[in-house]
Amino acid sequence: MGVALCASVAACGKLDFFGQDREAWRDAEEARCLRAGELRPSQFAEPLPAIRQKGVCGLQSPFKVSGLDEGRVSINPPARLGCPMNTALNTWLREVVQPAAYANFGQPIVGIKNIASYGCRTRNNKPGAPLSEHSFGNALDIKAFFLADGRTVDIRGAWYKGTPQAQAFLRQVQSGACGTFKTVLGPGSDGFHEDHFHIDLARHKSGRAVCNPRPQYVPTAPPPPPQYYPPQQQYQPYPYYDPPEVSQHPMPQPQQYPYPQQHYPNDPAVTPDDQYTVNTPLSYAPMPKQWPIARVPSPYTGSIGANAR
Repeated sequence: MGVALCASVAACGKLDFFGQDREAWRDAEEARCLRAGELRPSQFAEPLPAIRQKGVCGLQSPFKVSGLDEGRVSINPPARLGCPMNTALNTWLREVVQPAAYANFGQPIVGIKNIASYGCRTRNNKPGAPLSEHSFGNALDIKAFFLADGRTVDIRGAWYKGTPQAQAFLRQVQSGACGTFKTVLGPGSDGFHEDHFHIDLARHKSGRAVCNPRPQYVPTAPPPPPQYYPPQQQYQPYPYYDPPEVSQHPMPQPQQYPYPQQHYPNDPAVTPDDQYTVNTPLSYAPMPKQWPIARVPSPYTGSIGANAR
């Protein structure tokens, strides 16, 4: 009989269900959440059959949740959760996580790495310990966040040794979770949560939330300094093209006529007024070395000429 019982429950020997009663508030809160329409069936929230296991573990109306914020933020792999936990996750995402992501990274979170949702077990798998909130679909363990640009903010790596932006982001979302969830544990809390955040909706006897490390104000980290990129080589137009978009051919070489016209009787292009260039576009015409003497129409009695004083 003992062998059969152990085969029916995972991690037999670590669980102690039989001395614990299922609190009435659990089913009542689950029913209230569903009546309020806080979680409706969708492609991101698939209803599952009721979970009833030995002892008091289970959920009346579990969901397979693969996305939050109407699917804009994925949960990978999908989590088995109850309605109240789904509502709390969406509230935290909207009010804390995304503002912290935009403030520190300039972009949103698009995914969450889930490493534990529903699971019938004791806290930290300790023999004789009270049942974990995971046993009621009322908890989630998050190992990492995925940014829109493809980067991963891993809690183990970034909490202590991440960039200033990653460290500020993780501390802000951990502290902000204490306003929505009743238990928030992370690196530095108890040795069992060095690589992930545990968040749940337990009702503690004190009536207060249990948050470890203690919430603290963490300012947004300044953006990293811009990286230096060497200037790219500027386009240098070929010296014979001026401007490049207009002149598409090499500059023609002007034909020089250093002697008077009579030395070129067979060239009709040469005239007394044009003895410097032949068929040369205006923009390429060279400057004459000596301007011709001004011509004055006749009759004129002034003294402009070679003998002018």
